[in-house]
This record gives sequence, structure tokens and C-alpha cells, in this order.
Amino acid sequence: MTVRIYHNSRCSKSRATLELLESRGEVCQVVNYLETPPSTTELVQLLDMLRMTPRDLMRKNEPEYAELGLDDPTLDDTTLVAAMASHPRLIERPIVVAHGKAAIGRPPEAVLSIL
Repeated sequence: MTVRIYHNSRCSKSRATLELLESRGEVCQVVNYLETPPSTTELVQLLDMLRMTPRDLMRKNEPEYAELGLDDPTLDDTTLVAAMASHPRLIERPIVVAHGKAAIGRPPEAVLSIL
């Protein structure tokens, strides 16, 4: 069974999560989501698996969040998902997918519950 990780190699939590998975012998499909962003369809599936809203998955401290006016509470989920697909830095990381479930590696050990 392959575990997929939406990974940013510049993020310490993402690196630590990948290291944890590999130390447990997991075979990982590493998706550098900044270079290969998930589609809006993939993001909706991830949100469903994570049981999160789009706003919950957004990195609100990224410059794009303010620049795009994403703090506007009237924006709908479709608009927020499209913003994450177009600007993947807005997506919280890392996201790990295994066994039809997903978890965010913050802290890295949080992903162990889906393995």
C-alpha cells in the first residue's frame, strides 16, 4: 500500500513527516504540491477525507491570502478551493493520504492514526 504525501521540502514539518513515514517502512508517493498542485477536484476530495472546510485548510499567513482578499467571510467554498488550486502555497502541509483517509502532519505523529 502506497502512502501519498503532499510535500514541501522547504517545510520542516513536511520533512519530519516524510522521515517518520519512511522510518516506519512506508512506501511513499511524494507529491511536491508546489510544482504539481492538486486540482480543484482533488482538493475537494482531500477536504472530504480531512473533514475540513476550505478555510480550515488555508495557510492564512501566506502573502497570497491577504493579496487575494481571502479573509472576506462572504467568499464561498468553491472560490476558496479555486484559490488554493491556483496558489498552492495557501494549502496547509503536509497532507498524508492512506487507506482512503487523510491527515495533516502537524505534528508529524498525527498521520499515524490513518496508517
